[in-house]
Amino acid sequence: MKVDGGCYCGAITFEADIDPEQVRLCHCKDCQVMSGAPYRVNVPVAKEKIALRGKPKLFLKTADSGNQRYQAFCPECGSGIYSCAAQDDPPVFTLRIGTLRQRAQLEPKTQQWCRSALEWATDLNEVAVRFDGQPAGGVR
Repeated sequence: MKVDGGCYCGAITFEADIDPEQVRLCHCKDCQVMSGAPYRVNVPVAKEKIALRGKPKLFLKTADSGNQRYQAFCPECGSGIYSCAAQDDPPVFTLRIGTLRQRAQLEPKTQQWCRSALEWATDLNEVAVRFDGQPAGGVR
């Protein structure tokens, strides 16, 4: 599937060819902290199937396992763009679904690190009060 996207401010854009069957939701604590959300949704893409414009800032993260990965984000607006192995010329980039224009079409097929999942975030249908936009009077 051809996708395109970029960061919030537009300093970094990309086009890629992904397999929508590989979309996954990650509950690991690192994804929770780094995204500021209860989980992050990602999809891998081979390096030869992505064209990136702009220069992201890289942050080297060391997981509990000892594995190191670069976390790439926009140096202007801070949007997370991808992660990759901490090596020269990594073979795969893991794109952040939130940066894709086609994100509504990319339903996760698997979940990982479920032992770290926040219990309240596994069934949002239980959150009864809903608004189509910002509620009157601001955040409740």
